Amino acid sequence: MTCRAPTSATRDRQGGFALLIVLWTLVGLSLLVSIVIATADAELRGIRALRSATQMQEEADGAIWQAIFHALDRSPARWAMDGRAYVTHMDGLTLTTRLRSEAGLINPNSAPRSLLAALMEQCGATAGQATSVAANMVEWRSSAQGNVAAMRARYLAAGLTYRPPQGSFQTVGEIGLVLGMNPALLRAMAPHLSVIQPNDPDITQADATVRQALRKAGDAVPPPPSRNENRPSSFRAEIIVQDGQGGRTTRQATVLLTPTQHPGTPLADIVHIVQLQSGS
Repeated sequence: MTCRAPTSATRDRQGGFALLIVLWTLVGLSLLVSIVIATADAELRGIRALRSATQMQEEADGAIWQAIFHALDRSPARWAMDGRAYVTHMDGLTLTTRLRSEAGLINPNSAPRSLLAALMEQCGATAGQATSVAANMVEWRSSAQGNVAAMRARYLAAGLTYRPPQGSFQTVGEIGLVLGMNPALLRAMAPHLSVIQPNDPDITQADATVRQALRKAGDAVPPPPSRNENRPSSFRAEIIVQDGQGGRTTRQATVLLTPTQHPGTPLADIVHIVQLQSGS
């Protein structure tokens, strides 16, 4: 048997096949490297986004306390509680803070029935509906034990499986459970209510709707407080933090300030953050 040396054509075919294998190997390696780089880049972007979100949340929490500090400030430089924007910049972030006093709002836990009815009429309710729902609201919050069986029967007749707890409203949204209340009326009333506001509404700080309700309530209108009167107060702080690249974090806090026994002392109020909401 004789062995023939490979011809030139055979060697060319073998060399071409080897080159093809090398090229496909390089293509596969390039694709693998591209996938690794893309995955690493996506993970890096995710880490940066998480870090940015965490930083914004921390700054938003800090801004709440900054807002409280300015609310406690008794100097002429104190921040106004009329909703105007105060913008600060920190670590590449933009913080926008608004303070809104609740002094002009109506507390559904303490307002007289006539004032609640007057507010409902200003918000679009008929006189009959306003009178009925106002009575039901007072019944809901009242601790006096009335005819519980009759109360439960009225709610059952309306298809409701609960009865008034005969305790304070914990949130404005809870008013929606009161017999006769409807979502549209509650939406109209909500901006004028606060379950935190510890005083009678101050007509000098109330909006037009509350002022009209106070006037309509007649004898129920409380006198404006004295400037030197040392009493609890509440306000809302709204915080927006932005990173300039589409990232955004928000905080909304309702704060109750209770004076100490030493009026006139700077920063002497006791601070209670009663409600805190987060968003993005």
